[in-house]
Amino acid sequence: MLNVPTQSFPAAGSQQRVAPAGQSGRNKVALKPGHSLMDWIRFAKSGRDHTGLRGRLIEVTEEELKKHGRRDDCWTCIRGMVYNVTPYMDYHPGGEEELMKAAGKDGTELFDQVHRWVNYESMLKECLVGRMAVKPLAVKGTKTHTYSTVNIVVYTKRKIPRSGCATIDLQGGVLRLEALLGNMSYMLHLRLTEEVEGSVEVQTAGSVGKIQLSIPKQAKGKWASVGQPLEFHNSFLRQKDRALHYRDCVLVSKTEVNHNTSVFRLQLGCGSVMHVPVGKHVYLKTQVQDAEVVKPYTPVEQSLIPVVPVDPTHGSDLFLMIKVYPDGLFTPQLDTLHIGDHLMVSGPEGPFSLRPLRDVTHLYLLAAGTGFTPMARLIQLSLQDLGSIKSTKLLLFNRQEKDITWRSQMDELAATDQRFQVEYVLSEPGDGWPGQKGRVEQSMLRDFLSRPEGSRVYVCVCGPSAFTELTEELVRQQGFSQEEVHTFQG
Repeated sequence: MLNVPTQSFPAAGSQQRVAPAGQSGRNKVALKPGHSLMDWIRFAKSGRDHTGLRGRLIEVTEEELKKHGRRDDCWTCIRGMVYNVTPYMDYHPGGEEELMKAAGKDGTELFDQVHRWVNYESMLKECLVGRMAVKPLAVKGTKTHTYSTVNIVVYTKRKIPRSGCATIDLQGGVLRLEALLGNMSYMLHLRLTEEVEGSVEVQTAGSVGKIQLSIPKQAKGKWASVGQPLEFHNSFLRQKDRALHYRDCVLVSKTEVNHNTSVFRLQLGCGSVMHVPVGKHVYLKTQVQDAEVVKPYTPVEQSLIPVVPVDPTHGSDLFLMIKVYPDGLFTPQLDTLHIGDHLMVSGPEGPFSLRPLRDVTHLYLLAAGTGFTPMARLIQLSLQDLGSIKSTKLLLFNRQEKDITWRSQMDELAATDQRFQVEYVLSEPGDGWPGQKGRVEQSMLRDFLSRPEGSRVYVCVCGPSAFTELTEELVRQQGFSQEEVHTFQG
């Protein structure tokens, strides 16, 4: 898989960038002659023992990993797999110093900050030491079957949010269930004993932490067992240690939101169900100029104000609000898709957690442009499910009035629910614009953010990287602690 970002991906100023616009996410160094990427590929495949284990794969404990933190003996862990990167040190474009930041410890977060899309599994294949030792399970799964159905129940031992937490894929007789529990991931992975129908029925009892699957058998009868375990079956790992898993989706509609933004409705196959927790994103993957390109998007609901109640655990469709950048690498390709075309979509990702919102009374949302997308479901969550929240306020920044997404729906919601307020700020307002003008600055936030006596506050920020970093700094200057602020980085 080739996931090589060009100079226009992510676009300058995109919230997908970690560093401010105009700066690189990492500092590249001048490599010695004979140490290019192609030189590394040739060296890696030279037949030498790059791990020091003579081809053996081992299970690595945290204690063992810590022993290998030197320049001449450097192991690191990426998504649960341990690599001896010592021989790669002189070939690393970011230099030795950057690679040593992950020496003897988990480097997943550092890796994701700089190059989430890089195919490290292939690049470091010959350096694979083994897998990190799996922690004891904190989740219980049971498997049973009747004459006509296969039934699987997972008890998460904690409450499940209304938006759900499970992603299920049934394909070719292989069942894969992943449940996101905070920053942890539980996986059930089985090859079923005999053939089943292609559909999966999922029921969630959130208050008791129960996820139940029912799968019809193709031929009624008793099985000797439900199935055989596959890789990572019954494992409980940190979510960031899981490799991305994709499934095929079909574009079933595209609804225009404004002059350059549309809501893409993607339908999962009959064997897939995906519950995307609030604040999480998914990755889209498609071919661009003979290369695979990956980019994250945060799902929204079909509408900010649903016309009819929507079953939050239905999980058959994804709604993605996507702005098309004419000079971008990815979105022009998406814009050419026709109804019925296919896209590959990953499972939910991201560090956002609902836990800090417990007992919060005042929720403040600061967003710029398409940074509105994670805020949309947060607004709905705060008004529908979080009884402690008395006030939710959104400050939304855009260039021009025509750029505001779902404005009429937000105005309607603010008019009908006194707990919600929205203010718009334009950097390039037209004549007669009655709202606020300019860019984010201290006095603007001082007027917007307040801390009533006895309140518990929380602030969420999302937008282009330069906006996010400046806004977070301004919010912290007003006395909000690190625990009271979450920034969405894409």
